[in-house]
Amino acid sequence: MRKLALEDEILMRVEKPARYIGNEINMVKKNPEEVEIRFCMCFPDVYEIGMSHLGIQILYDMFNQWEDVYCERVYSPWPDLDKIMRERGIPLFALESQEPVRDFDFLGITIQYEMCYTNLLQILDLSGIPLHAAERTWQEPIVIGGGPCTYNPEPIAEFFDVFYIGEGETAYRELLDAYKQSRKQGESRLEFLKRAAGIEGLYVPQLYDITYHEDGTIASMEPNCIEAPEKVKKQVVTDLSDTYYPSHPLVPYLRATQDRVVLEIQRGCIRGCRFCQAGMIYRPIRPRSLEFLKKQAVDMIENTGYEEITLSSLSSSDYEQLPELVYFLIEECRERKLNISLPSLRIDAFSLDVMSKVQDVRKSSLTFAPEAGSQRMRDVINKGLTEEIILKGAWEAFQGGWNRVKLYFMLGLPGEAEEDIEAIASLANQIAATYFELPKEERHGRPEVTASTSFFVPKPFTPFQWSPMNTAEQFEDKRRFLRGKVKEQINQRSIRYICHDAVTSELEGIFARGDRRLSTVIEKAYRKGCIFDAWTDWFQPEVWESLLEECGVDKEFYNYREREEEEIFPWDFIDIGVSKAFMRREYERAQAGQVTPNCRAQCSGCGAAVFGTGVCRNR
Repeated sequence: MRKLALEDEILMRVEKPARYIGNEINMVKKNPEEVEIRFCMCFPDVYEIGMSHLGIQILYDMFNQWEDVYCERVYSPWPDLDKIMRERGIPLFALESQEPVRDFDFLGITIQYEMCYTNLLQILDLSGIPLHAAERTWQEPIVIGGGPCTYNPEPIAEFFDVFYIGEGETAYRELLDAYKQSRKQGESRLEFLKRAAGIEGLYVPQLYDITYHEDGTIASMEPNCIEAPEKVKKQVVTDLSDTYYPSHPLVPYLRATQDRVVLEIQRGCIRGCRFCQAGMIYRPIRPRSLEFLKKQAVDMIENTGYEEITLSSLSSSDYEQLPELVYFLIEECRERKLNISLPSLRIDAFSLDVMSKVQDVRKSSLTFAPEAGSQRMRDVINKGLTEEIILKGAWEAFQGGWNRVKLYFMLGLPGEAEEDIEAIASLANQIAATYFELPKEERHGRPEVTASTSFFVPKPFTPFQWSPMNTAEQFEDKRRFLRGKVKEQINQRSIRYICHDAVTSELEGIFARGDRRLSTVIEKAYRKGCIFDAWTDWFQPEVWESLLEECGVDKEFYNYREREEEEIFPWDFIDIGVSKAFMRREYERAQAGQVTPNCRAQCSGCGAAVFGTGVCRNR
């Protein structure tokens, strides 16, 4: 292998040279000649975002604990360096060794959101790896994808050798051992892929054939060899207090998006929000032990020098030992003069005592997610919050010393009417009004209430996977309507309204529930120069719109129609433990406006109770 460290002259021409030089605090260094497997872990977005991803930190730590493996990293070069690399023929290289990605045994790409799909091709292309898996030989690495988007990998299936479905701590060791055995025996690449398909949780797209009905829906998806299973079973870590977690996480030399210690307190969620894919695919809930978390927190703070620690979970309030953990962290942070961030807290469970103690450490804004403005819509999405609970939570927050509150809502939810949208503005106004109920001497300036709306995208493995999605025009109309209603509110000077992009959401919807036929439009968009589509400055909507038409991608088919109850979805070959029958029941309950109790209040028989762990810990 040859090193490809960028020359100083090139580094001086790019915006942030620190993205490409490696040597961060806690970076692992091994002699590549002394390991059997070289694994390059990739996040297909800019360095600052990729360095904030906890999953890569965990896998990086896990792989590098194995003596026979050296795990390195690569991120998407920003367009300034991308241009230079193409002009000078510089292949993409890993940060640790500065050696070409193409020379590694594995390239593992985590896929967090649909709008990074063209960046996947940027990574492959700059590495000199054929875009199509079927064209690769042993001269290129095995390209493996993981992360949330692999729960419908079909739009990008042509570009990957293997997809890892589920949590990464379970099956990788078996895969790497199979790879060593396969290479030792001189097997072909296809023979190895068949070996991989026999490992639970691994999906090899080349080993499946798909047929379609005349209306474009899927007729069948069948394995074309005996090694490939009909269903690929999601991988689940059963005991999160006896698994890998980095005590020496990587610390970048420039500010990352998550510039703090991240302490994952549990996985899974008991709430059952019908729009939330993560809440379904990560079931059942699995907490880490309090002692494990205390030790990890102290170790990571001491080994990084960070000034803030955040608790990571889909619903932090549902961690049953949250008070004990927070009080422990408060003492640690007060002594070390650190800040504590408590995201994903439910308003109805937020303790005034905890709030006041955290506030003593350092002020920060509070983030709440009502998701919908009206009670009717909160029942439809099974949010489980009443207006009384929301306003009580806001009151307690203001009493605790906060004056900045962020509120997250969605527009375009199934069955939404104008009065539901107007209710968003009304609720934001009521929250701002709550602040002025405080005595003047207890106020800290004016309240700052930020109401942020994203556009609803139906996702696989949610009850709304059958639901139609709004058009970009409908989204824009709703945004304008809501902005006007916010301006009518009495407390409008205290309310700031921001909203996501409608065209991006529409494209996200196509890829979220799309099939293998979409790979053509993704590849053509990349060839037309589309990369960093999640970034407003780089997104080229006119190129995408033209290519969707050229490739015959029917938005009505992918986005705007309600799907038939018995329709075969592109992701139906994946077994996440939560049954399709349960999802359908929840969809019908949503249409009827019926609320389903959370898992601790009552088991709804979703299937996760007997999946992976063998028992649901909520029962």
